[in-house]
Amino acid sequence: MIIKPGDFNDAQIRELLRQHLQGMAETSPPGHSFALDLSGLQRPDVTFLSVWDGETLLAIGAIKELAADHGELKSMRTRKDNLRRGAATAMLNALLNLARERGYRRISLETGSGEAFEPALALYRKHGFKSGDAFADYVGSEFNQFLHLDLA
Repeated sequence: MIIKPGDFNDAQIRELLRQHLQGMAETSPPGHSFALDLSGLQRPDVTFLSVWDGETLLAIGAIKELAADHGELKSMRTRKDNLRRGAATAMLNALLNLARERGYRRISLETGSGEAFEPALALYRKHGFKSGDAFADYVGSEFNQFLHLDLA
């Protein structure tokens, strides 16, 4: 597996982003999905990465800088035909390493609630994330939850 910056002109990346946004819309009520679209991922405070096996895209993910010491995981998605093969773990490790390099003391994420989100939650918890309070501009509801990992 190779991890590299995501190229937004790549058809595979654009398709996986489309699937990600569609999946979030299908599993969250209107107004409760906070997934970044293409323009949101291209902001200067967001670093977008991709995981590849040769010419095949396996997964995507991003980290958004909230403050000099705090980052947020965004847009973690693995292709359905590549689930449980280590791509999500590789992406998460790459993003956490990037956070450490930047000197972040904390990484947070917002995700949905319900069965569809359980595999992702299991991955985050396996890597030390703990449930916690809303952060940044998020407001907690029955449809979302917040996890945090202290790096320092």
